[in-house]
Amino acid sequence: MLPRENSSTELAVATQKVEELEKQAKEMMTQLRARATVAPAVPTPTNAQQMPELPTATEAMQHTLEAMRLEAQIAKEMEAYEKRPKRRFVGARAAEYRFARYVEDWRLKVEHVGNLNYPEAARARKLYGSLLLTVGIRSDGTLESIALDRSSGQKILDTAAKKIVEIASPFAPFPPEIQRDTDILYITRTWTFAPGDSLISQ
Repeated sequence: MLPRENSSTELAVATQKVEELEKQAKEMMTQLRARATVAPAVPTPTNAQQMPELPTATEAMQHTLEAMRLEAQIAKEMEAYEKRPKRRFVGARAAEYRFARYVEDWRLKVEHVGNLNYPEAARARKLYGSLLLTVGIRSDGTLESIALDRSSGQKILDTAAKKIVEIASPFAPFPPEIQRDTDILYITRTWTFAPGDSLISQ
């Protein structure tokens, strides 16, 4: 009996990644707003007769230039924030059809390549096990990243799984319905090196 894919684990991993990205974005926006609202402190007179000294023309110019530099930096950071890649995370149970179809085609390709390139060392030593990978794919189908979320306990299998994904790339470009709101798609799946020397992902 082959171990079945733990879809709840995959969902938890994908959800955690989304939450981390959202947290980073919120922190960045908070920092930008704080910097935009910082104003130089005005000295408070200790009594009614003490008047603050007026800044000289040079000091006034320096304050103006500093404010302009700050505004330019904030504008630049905001522009970079707006241009950040739009990321999507899906597991084996992709809810939306547009992702489900793409993920299934991707799975079939990786399985096919994996069975053609099954690791000889694992076959010779009869090593079997399951591992959880998150693969990042750019909209043009090129490989963005491979992350091992849960090891099989066998370094040979973990390394082989990553190598198989690399060999299988590039993948199909995103169809228009995915490209419209996704720059990078992260697919989290459990892969099993099973008895019979086959690579499967249910």
